[in-house]
Amino acid sequence: MTFADTRLEQREELDMPVGLTYDDVLIVPRRSTVTSRGDIDTSTQLTRRLSLRMPVVSANMDTVTESEMAIAMAQLGGIGIIHRFLTVEEQVREVRRVKRYESHLIEHPVTIAPDATLSDALEAMRSHGISSLLVADTQRLLKGILTSRDIRFESDLATKVNALMTPLERLVTAVAGTSMEQARDILREHRMEKLPLVDHKGLIAGLITAKDITKATRAPHATTDGKGRLRVGAAIGVKEGFLERAAALLEADCDVLVVDVAHGHSDIALRAVKAVRKELGDVELIAGNVATAEGAADLVSAGADAVKVGVGPGSTCTTRLVTGSGVPQLTAIMDCAKVLEGIPLIADGGIKVSGDITKALAAGASSVMLGNLLAGTDESPGVPLVRNGQKYKFYRGMASQYATINRKQKEGEDLLAGIVESIVPEGVEALLPYRGSAKEVLHQLVGGLRSGISYAGARNLAELRRNARFVRLTPGGMRESGPHDVKLV
Repeated sequence: MTFADTRLEQREELDMPVGLTYDDVLIVPRRSTVTSRGDIDTSTQLTRRLSLRMPVVSANMDTVTESEMAIAMAQLGGIGIIHRFLTVEEQVREVRRVKRYESHLIEHPVTIAPDATLSDALEAMRSHGISSLLVADTQRLLKGILTSRDIRFESDLATKVNALMTPLERLVTAVAGTSMEQARDILREHRMEKLPLVDHKGLIAGLITAKDITKATRAPHATTDGKGRLRVGAAIGVKEGFLERAAALLEADCDVLVVDVAHGHSDIALRAVKAVRKELGDVELIAGNVATAEGAADLVSAGADAVKVGVGPGSTCTTRLVTGSGVPQLTAIMDCAKVLEGIPLIADGGIKVSGDITKALAAGASSVMLGNLLAGTDESPGVPLVRNGQKYKFYRGMASQYATINRKQKEGEDLLAGIVESIVPEGVEALLPYRGSAKEVLHQLVGGLRSGISYAGARNLAELRRNARFVRLTPGGMRESGPHDVKLV
């Protein structure tokens, strides 16, 4: 082989595909018949069977999604995924708070015994995040109701519930099977807020509240199940105990599970997906993260109903720098979408502005997962911090050093046994500017998405994917895309 042949062979070996991300492209504007952004349909599939009116999922990160964020997301037509860096009991409690927040009917209202104390009642209200308790015996025979109004001025925590409750003889009840419309009429007629339902024996059959009826009216596009309850997802891991965690979450009526691992195209992740499918049956199951068509196809073969795509694009993720591995996000989405016909793809990470959402969906994603853009809102876990007069909220990658330490502590590992020294972080901790409510942030993001869909000559996400044509950007084109040659005020 000559020297020239050797050099040619080396060049062929270095002939590799180009990886592109959101900042590298624009969608070419096309003729549009849309006269109003309100005419745009943003509905999509989260999994093969679960749909969303808003194609946005809040990330399963401990500084992004617990029950408060999940409630806000579902009310707006998206969904939240409760992170797994909690004990099983804590994660189940977060899921139950979402499921109890609103519904056509509370099938299993929380009860308390007549001889329980006010202290017991306050603890039950606190732990379940509710303001009233039905009072019942061990057979769930209704005896009365205890509300926050009944105990407002009571200071003796040893007082018995039966001395404070509104007794059965003063209660208005309805029979099991009462419709929402009938319940609304009863509540209005008697100027009540809560309507217990009982069967022919007087046993508790459910509870309908005026607050739930009002919530359903105010959020007509909410993501709800067949009983009118907000939908919620929860993440599980792949190590010991993940099946027990998954079973407990399903028992709490969690709507979708997410097998959550940084490298989803690994044997341990594939085994976890197969095990959930085998042991827990027909559960809605999302798995990830992957960045290649092969990874996406393997997760689907293992039993996933949707695939989460993204290795390293997140703002607090350093996986690509630490490991040298990853695929730029737009290319990863497009490659995975080619093999996921009929299987929803969730684009996870790298979204900075609403235009990135449009690009991700145009490239083949069914929905996007947001972390950074939601972490600075009122609904994200944690309280705002004040630095130099500016409010911030804490945000961290789930492979950052302190997130990893916290996780290992919860898993019972001895941090004095060299564990801390062995950690190789693949994420960072940061402060994000306080952004107000999640509703305000999502209003702007979805408004931008609607405009982006119309610019592509489309009216819905399916048309967006068919119509979208990308053009590559140069650095000059990127500079031209933002404000320039002006002094911002």
